[in-house]
Amino acid sequence: MINILNFEHDKLTIKNWQLRENENWCVLGRNGSGKQYLNQLLSGALEPTSFEQLQSPDKDKVGIISFEMQQNTYEQTLKLEAPDDIDADDVGTKAKDFLPKDRLNDPLINEFGLSHRLETRYIQLSTGESRKLLILQAIFSGIELLVCDNPFDSLDCESCEALSIALERLSKTGVTVLLMLSNRQDIPVWCHNIAFIERGLFDVIGKLDNIDTKNQLDALLSPAPDKTSWPENRQELSDYKHPYLVKLSKGLVHYNGVNVFENLNVEIKPLQHTLITGANGSGKSTLMQLITGDCPQCYSNDIHVLGYKRGSGEAIWEIKKQMGIVSSELHRQYRVNGDLLTVVLSGFYDSIGVYQQPSPYQVNIARQWLNKIGLLAQQNSLFQSLSYGEQRLALIARALVKSPYLLILDEPTQGLDELNRHRVLNFLEHLATQEHSTMLLVSHRKDEFLSIFKQHIKL
Repeated sequence: MINILNFEHDKLTIKNWQLRENENWCVLGRNGSGKQYLNQLLSGALEPTSFEQLQSPDKDKVGIISFEMQQNTYEQTLKLEAPDDIDADDVGTKAKDFLPKDRLNDPLINEFGLSHRLETRYIQLSTGESRKLLILQAIFSGIELLVCDNPFDSLDCESCEALSIALERLSKTGVTVLLMLSNRQDIPVWCHNIAFIERGLFDVIGKLDNIDTKNQLDALLSPAPDKTSWPENRQELSDYKHPYLVKLSKGLVHYNGVNVFENLNVEIKPLQHTLITGANGSGKSTLMQLITGDCPQCYSNDIHVLGYKRGSGEAIWEIKKQMGIVSSELHRQYRVNGDLLTVVLSGFYDSIGVYQQPSPYQVNIARQWLNKIGLLAQQNSLFQSLSYGEQRLALIARALVKSPYLLILDEPTQGLDELNRHRVLNFLEHLATQEHSTMLLVSHRKDEFLSIFKQHIKL
């Protein structure tokens, strides 16, 4: 199926790689390692400078599912829907519109856990649900090779297991599965062949159960010591005079007659770091939006945030000045193609882009955070030119530049490789020792259930 020998391009080098039909492969790589260029090669979008042998399936027989593809699909769907219809529940592109009409009763849809979501508008699906829908769309189009870029990110444990089983079964029906992963913990047991990509250099490592493979990956993924200093805080927690950061009484959110949750009580005190878990679609992101004010139903609920009661005439931007936010929704919405420094600076203004002259102090703080996340050298690079994982790191820095009292992290490590994911988690543990920002974290990964969390809300 794939036979490549001495492939050269200024972004990608492959010395020798053979992938046979019905073999399952995993390609591991860090953020910015060049996985996207391998996707481009397989989709026919990357022309080689030179090669000795280059054999791969026709591009119309290759399905590639990535964060970037999801972002493009989301944007295209928004453009197709009239602005006046965006908040309506009975219009717009539905999940079933992505699938052939004669396959809407296919049992694979149920295996993917989407049978009950076919009538839901695409833009109302969770990140994990929309990814599974696009995988189904690719399968039903008759592909021979399915390439999935971090397919298990943002899925709850049950959904991860179900998707893994579905992909394994798929691999036995004539569709070859190639996984692009950023974390070793995500490699399924049925994926036997491992390759690694770093700075565009593709290298076959070996079999998953081989001790030499494990040793090579340990060496390749050993973290370098972090000697960069921590940026300074702009305000002190002692200045906050209210007993609660968040207080929700009998919370209720519903769409199209269906309750997302009801009778939900939430209290978060300063430094009461809180973990929120639950199955896909249980309302975790909705709760975050209720707190941030991005859910219109916050005004029909009894909720206090950062000392303000929603609906009491408060200015939403006054509240957001004390709040840092990282979420898939923000990532989807950040479509202004400014440079990386501008993206981080926009955290001071809670805006998409910067529309006033930042102060030298703000620029200095933003550069300190870029240095902390290892992206200072790319401060003038366009945000959209970075890998998804690098973009996510930048949005984490954006949330932290103003030293917020409340730091809302809705699956912040989505798309990050294991080194950067552990770097962020270590940072959160360090942040807790500073006794300044109170963290509210949504996560599906059990290895992210840190001991710093004083409260666990299960939806």
